[in-house]
Amino acid sequence: MKNYKWIVVGMLWFVCFFNYADRQAIFSVFPLLQKEMGLSDVQLGFVGASFMYVYALAGPIAGIIGDRFNRKFLIISGLIFWSLITVLTAFSTKYSHLVMVRALEGFGEAFYFPASMALISDYHGPETKSRAMGIHQSSVYAGTIAGGAVSGYMGQHFGWRSSFVLFGSLGVVLGFILILALKEAPRGRSVPVEPDAHSMIDLRKPGLWSDILEILRNPMVRILIAVFVGANFVASIFLSWMPTFLYRKFSMSLSMAGLSGTAYQQIASIIGVIVGGILADRLVRRYLGGRMMAQALGLFGGVIFIFLTGWTLSVPVLIIAMAGFGFFKGIYDANIWASLYDVVKPERRATALGMMNSIGWLGAATAPPVIALASQRYGMSACLSANSMIYLFFGTLMVIGIFFFMNKAKSDLVSQ
Repeated sequence: MKNYKWIVVGMLWFVCFFNYADRQAIFSVFPLLQKEMGLSDVQLGFVGASFMYVYALAGPIAGIIGDRFNRKFLIISGLIFWSLITVLTAFSTKYSHLVMVRALEGFGEAFYFPASMALISDYHGPETKSRAMGIHQSSVYAGTIAGGAVSGYMGQHFGWRSSFVLFGSLGVVLGFILILALKEAPRGRSVPVEPDAHSMIDLRKPGLWSDILEILRNPMVRILIAVFVGANFVASIFLSWMPTFLYRKFSMSLSMAGLSGTAYQQIASIIGVIVGGILADRLVRRYLGGRMMAQALGLFGGVIFIFLTGWTLSVPVLIIAMAGFGFFKGIYDANIWASLYDVVKPERRATALGMMNSIGWLGAATAPPVIALASQRYGMSACLSANSMIYLFFGTLMVIGIFFFMNKAKSDLVSQ
């Protein structure tokens, strides 16, 4: 079927939707969990972090397996597994239960992105790769909105457990549908435009550790990973604490805080990710680091809006700030994996993605408890605003990387 490559993007869009709805749902019911189980902010922070730590630690394993096993099987089995764990979350009665099920959910979800991004990359060549991945990335924002809004509403009216049963059950149903609908693609079928061989990572050598060392030897990969750590750190703070921040500072209801804490930012991110995909596909035709240029724009553009989110006392300004941050975050997000793939050979894309995802989420996992501790001294508002400096620093780092490494790679390519 001629358009099947876009149908694949559509099917994976729904898988990723539940991936993020399931992980976001718990943050909108933090106040209910705190009241029922007597938890402190720091304990709530570790509930969020338990997912991220296991997600990160499982990332390299997920990437290696994604390069060696059927990706359709990994995607569907992972979906069904984490959906069942989501249902199991509803039966938690103690703090230890919450930590355990969140950790198990992190393990199940870790296998999705390495397998799905490699699959999409084999269906889409350089001319449509950023757009395909950008469209897929929009499901991250839609799922986050649904997880936050539905969980907040259902938690307020039906108890905090209800949304976990809903999302988990629907995920299992989707998994069985995809068994019949989703098809595996031949590996490496879509061959990218090859940049300079010296700037690429040769992952065909045998041995796991030699592969990892080869990846990390590339300076542009190290920069992309570092920037991903910073961007993920900021994102995890907003995802985990924004609904509670709005509930406390602006006296919103649980359902309104769950909706507002996700909707404005994520809807704007959907627009941003589409703009970022189109912009990057155009820039990369002229510049080898074109996708990374789009990412740098997203980081610099988000600085002022992150600052305003924590600083303002006005709800209209807050909405503008969250939407502005979301838009520029979307521009950065659209090219996370496409930029990495520009410097990684196709036969080991899942391995490289798994490793980058792991390191990025290990850094991000520190954010929820750190912000809880820091807010005890400085306040949540000041802590949110301070994250603008993280975006500024890593945006600058990205520009340095483009200037010193990607331009040289382009010159080497032209000279061959």
